[in-house]
Amino acid sequence: MLKGRIHSLETFGTVDGPGIRFVLFMQGCLLKCQYCHNPDTWSLTDGKEMSVEEVLAEIEPYLNYYRSSGGGLTVSGGEATLQAPFVTELFREAKKRWNLHTTLDTNGYNEGDKIRDLLDVTDLVLLDLKHIDNEKHIKLTGKPNDRMLNMAKWLSDHDRKMWIRHVLVPGINDDESDLRNLGRFVGGLNGVEKLELLPYHQMGIYKWQELGWTYPLEGVPSPTSDEVNWATKVIEEGRQETAVVV
Repeated sequence: MLKGRIHSLETFGTVDGPGIRFVLFMQGCLLKCQYCHNPDTWSLTDGKEMSVEEVLAEIEPYLNYYRSSGGGLTVSGGEATLQAPFVTELFREAKKRWNLHTTLDTNGYNEGDKIRDLLDVTDLVLLDLKHIDNEKHIKLTGKPNDRMLNMAKWLSDHDRKMWIRHVLVPGINDDESDLRNLGRFVGGLNGVEKLELLPYHQMGIYKWQELGWTYPLEGVPSPTSDEVNWATKVIEEGRQETAVVV
C-alpha cells in the first residue's frame, strides 16, 4: 500500500489557495531556507506514515466547508513533490470521489516532466520563488535557483495555473534591481493568476531553538507595510516592462 510521510495537517486553511482548504504538510525538503518557519519538516525520515485512504478519511468530514467556499485540498511541506507518487494518488482520488479542487504548494525544485502525472491532477500550483539572483539564492537556501525558474517556465509553457509567492526579507531579497528582475521574469510567464508578496516573520524561530540550531536571520526585522507596498510597486513595474516588450 502506497504511504506518505506526513508532518502535519490543517483542516481549516485559508491562505494556501482559494477558499477554505484541507492542508496536508508533507515531510522532507532538500532546501535549507534561512527563514524557514518549519525546519522540523526538513528531515526525510521523520513524520507519520499515512495511506491515501487515511488522509481521505481526515478530509471527508469537512467537505461541505471546502465545497461551499470554493476551496479544496492543498498539499504543502516540506516539499510535496519529493513524494510525488503519493500526492498524485491522493489528488486523483480526491477528484474521483468528490471532484475536489487540488493545489500543490512547491518550491519548484523538481522537474516538470518528472512529475507530470502529479501536475496533470493539479488545478493550481503555488510556486515559491525565493530569490531571482542565483548567488543570493544559494546563500539563502543552499541551492541554485535554475530548477525553480525552469519549473515556472514549464508551467507557463504547459498552460498551468499558478500563483507566484515571494517572501520579502529585509536585507536579503529586497534589493530594488532584484525585485524589478523578479517582476520582469514573472511578467514573461503565462498562467500567473496572482503574485503574493509575503512579509517575512519570525514566528518559526522557536522551532530552530527547540532543535538546538542557531537561527541564521537573528535580528532581521519583518518588513513594514510601507516597505511591502514599495516592493510590490517595483515588482509590478518590472512586470509591466516585460509586458511592453512582449
